[in-house]
Amino acid sequence: MYKAPRGTADILPEEQPYWRLIEAHASALCEQYGYQRIDTPVFEESELFARSVGGATDVIEKETYSFADRSGDWMTLRPEGTAAVCRAYLEHGMRVLPQPVRLYSVRVPMFRYDRPQAGRQRQFHQINVEAIGNGDASLDAEIIELAWRFFAELGLHDLDLIINSIGDRDSRASYVEALLSYYHPHIESLCPDCKSRFKTNPLRLLDCKKQSCQPYLVDAPRSVDHLTDDSRKHWDDLTGYLTTLGLDYTVDHRLVRGLDYYSRTVFEIQPPVEGAQSTLGGGGRYDGLIEQLGGQPTPGVGFACGVERVILNLKRQGIEPPRAGELDAVVVYMGDPAKEAAVMLASKLRAAGVQTVLAPAGRSLKAQMRYASSLAAAHVLVLGEDELAQGTVTVKDMAGGEQRQVPLDDAPAAVSRSS
Repeated sequence: MYKAPRGTADILPEEQPYWRLIEAHASALCEQYGYQRIDTPVFEESELFARSVGGATDVIEKETYSFADRSGDWMTLRPEGTAAVCRAYLEHGMRVLPQPVRLYSVRVPMFRYDRPQAGRQRQFHQINVEAIGNGDASLDAEIIELAWRFFAELGLHDLDLIINSIGDRDSRASYVEALLSYYHPHIESLCPDCKSRFKTNPLRLLDCKKQSCQPYLVDAPRSVDHLTDDSRKHWDDLTGYLTTLGLDYTVDHRLVRGLDYYSRTVFEIQPPVEGAQSTLGGGGRYDGLIEQLGGQPTPGVGFACGVERVILNLKRQGIEPPRAGELDAVVVYMGDPAKEAAVMLASKLRAAGVQTVLAPAGRSLKAQMRYASSLAAAHVLVLGEDELAQGTVTVKDMAGGEQRQVPLDDAPAAVSRSS
């Protein structure tokens, strides 16, 4: 028997209400803030992610699904969303539009090869929000507020907003130097990954979850102590705006996020669940990314969250989506002459906006009624010899048990929700 590949999952009908709720809420909220929808291809040139995400990150070194197409060009299934949106910004000349350009995507498939666990799959889906073309801290606050409202208005509670600043390019040079100096005496005690990060990506030392490396995090240098004057002002402005907006936050000096393109603001929103996969979503500023991809210097800031992880937390907190509307009608029939009329009646009901199912062929009337009951249909419409002769249909209300005969032409009105 075939099964879904490891690390992937079928989204079954009973799960769809969660997905509809999240997609509708995300779209409505983003558009309330003036963001417009964008959809990018599921795969891109591999070099796009190597240049943007960073060749020394775990994503590129260990997690991407890459392949050579028939022309020999290397392609990669999208591991994250920001690089593709920035590529689209450049390719389609969005720089001439009013800045910042506000863009969002919903239910975007992402692919990362990793050990599957709760809240982390090899194929997962994200909501992405990007604002490109403005470097002011008020835009960071806008993105953070939007992210916070997204989770809070879904009903999730006891959330924590965690923020930090890793500074601009000049800030980072000073900070990395201090970080290397601090970690150098301990290098032999670090885990294998951190020994590699020490040489290739020192900021990721702060992101290590291995117990053996945790003691060194306590006294590690803080990035906010190495900010340039511009980055310090940006940080002070952001924290001021968050206070003005009434958003409580915690500064975590170890928060760096996992991708190379981040600069200045980084943030995460975390639920009351401990563990490496507890983060609901996060993001930050990526002021150098457009330039890194070949464009002019263009600031940007964004946010992403995994839909599966949001659903996991909705279930943990006992939050259920609105139930889908009940089925309006099931058409049942007795005998072959009535079957053709039943097919036509079901078609007319659907054309009139009535959710309708035709009972399966080859079953007795009693079996068809059980079928209608199993679907929780509001009404059953019965066609038999008598109804055919009179040009009527028997309509049964499944909740109350009442039934009546109505002309066939009046059937849609008899079972519509507004009747």
